Amino acid sequence: MSDIYHFEAGSAPLLISIPHLGSLIPEAQKPFMTERGLLSGDTDWHLDRLYAFGKKLGASFLWARYSRYVVDLNRPPNDESLYPGQAKTGLCPTHTFDGQPLYLDGRDAISGAEAEQRREQYWRPYHDCLRAEIDRLRARHGKVLLWEGHSIASVIPRLFEGKLPDLNIGTASGASAAAAIQQAIQRRLEGQLAYTWAVNGRFKGGYITRHYGDPARDIHAVQLEMCQSTYMEERHPYAWADAEAARVGGLVEQLLRAALDRL
Repeated sequence: MSDIYHFEAGSAPLLISIPHLGSLIPEAQKPFMTERGLLSGDTDWHLDRLYAFGKKLGASFLWARYSRYVVDLNRPPNDESLYPGQAKTGLCPTHTFDGQPLYLDGRDAISGAEAEQRREQYWRPYHDCLRAEIDRLRARHGKVLLWEGHSIASVIPRLFEGKLPDLNIGTASGASAAAAIQQAIQRRLEGQLAYTWAVNGRFKGGYITRHYGDPARDIHAVQLEMCQSTYMEERHPYAWADAEAARVGGLVEQLLRAALDRL
């Protein structure tokens, strides 16, 4: 049992990764942080609950315990931009998504030594576990579906213009998953009218989707970035919304099953 991440090994060729679920802040970091920072507001709240259906599918689960305000597990270790030319949320953030400072001194960067320490203590163990489980599942089944679960506030003017689509599928513009898998997901989205959606729009997949997806080796990675308004309250205390979550959770399960059927 790791205090850095939660891991459950499953029996199916399916790994559900939720790298931004964590909200813990290390005790040594807390005295330097603003009240906003301590709230860990840009967490992907409740996704372990939303994806609980994965247990009946035999999925493996991996999710973070610590906040992305410590280190962002879905960013490259060298902190290069995933979307050049657009506003960036970095490996070791210093501001919230809406531009509010995380640190009392208003710093714009984390020192190189501290960033390296965070990479080694929090980033690397998660990725070591992720790689090991992908390898285990591929050795057992010959194929793997890595499903990246994410959520985000529906309106963030600093990062995006207007309201985001409710459901955003990313396959690195088709590079991280077979075309048949992406098409199966898209057909299911086209068959419903309750939610707006996009495929490889503003969200094409983060570092994990791009780095681990390898369709030539039958490792298929898909990211789903959901608007939090579809299943919870977007303001503190970020409450779960039962009826809304049941509706969208049913559709998310259908999307995941559609992808598995084409694996």
